[in-house]
Amino acid sequence: MSNATAGATMSATDRHRVGGTKVYVSRLGVGGGSLFSSMGDDGVRRVLDTCWDAGLRHYDTAPFYDRGASEARFGLALEGRPRELFSVSTKIGRYAGPGGDVFDYSADGTERSIATSLRRLKLDHLDIVFIHDITPEFHGAAFDDRLEEVLAGAAPTLIRMREEGTIRAIGVAVADWEVALRFVRMGFLDCVMLAGGYTLLRHDSAAEFLPECDRRDVAVLVAAPFNTGILATGAVEGARYLYQPAPPEILARTRFLEEVCARHGVKLAAAALQFPLAHRAVVSVVVGHQSEAEVARNIGLIADPIPPAFWLELRGRDLIP
Repeated sequence: MSNATAGATMSATDRHRVGGTKVYVSRLGVGGGSLFSSMGDDGVRRVLDTCWDAGLRHYDTAPFYDRGASEARFGLALEGRPRELFSVSTKIGRYAGPGGDVFDYSADGTERSIATSLRRLKLDHLDIVFIHDITPEFHGAAFDDRLEEVLAGAAPTLIRMREEGTIRAIGVAVADWEVALRFVRMGFLDCVMLAGGYTLLRHDSAAEFLPECDRRDVAVLVAAPFNTGILATGAVEGARYLYQPAPPEILARTRFLEEVCARHGVKLAAAALQFPLAHRAVVSVVVGHQSEAEVARNIGLIADPIPPAFWLELRGRDLIP
């Protein structure tokens, strides 16, 4: 808990620099994943206009999301906005094909992907490009081969494009902090998007990964801070955890969190958003919003004051590091 003073009020619209780059992201980022993109063009545009009017200035997408429609919708919503006022991150390497997921971390594939993303987003440069889902979870026994493909293809291509100014920062977007740590130690990353990997329920990354990012000035953006549902809804019937029904041990742990929240008058969802942001290495939490009301709610949750005694009790009960 070192990025902000415990108990101090945060602001969702504050902008923080990504590592040593000239890219800035708002504390609350706007995620363009599949749930967000399922609303249809008009609904997405209304939500994005609400995000802009509220002062949110970082937008995250990927070619994989809704088969490219997410990028296209961001492009339409951001067209004409002052370019120096916002940042956009997208990804390379994972795509939706007719028969399932397609992975391509080659140099040519990376070039084509970025050219397509620029066209969809109606931009002349990309602020952040993440190497998407390069983990054993997705590649199994082929992981080492895929990693070699990244190091021989995508990585040098992205480094060259960063030098040319086509992109401004390079990252990896994964849920596995140990894989992310391997990339951080390679020395060419500016940032990491860690999906659900530093939350009230999952914080193994705090021991080794986050300190290494801090030492190397690699910024961390935490996606899925609600672990895909349960930290927003609480341990209700049907609560979701990592896209699945929450298992009994997660439901029990969440109930303990809710008990501490109740004692201190703290909203569980507010604690879930503010917990990762309190670490010095974390510059943003990225959340998908499905309505204008959700935008307002999440902005308010980040601003909710949380007493230091709440965090002290969580630590005392070994619920956070």
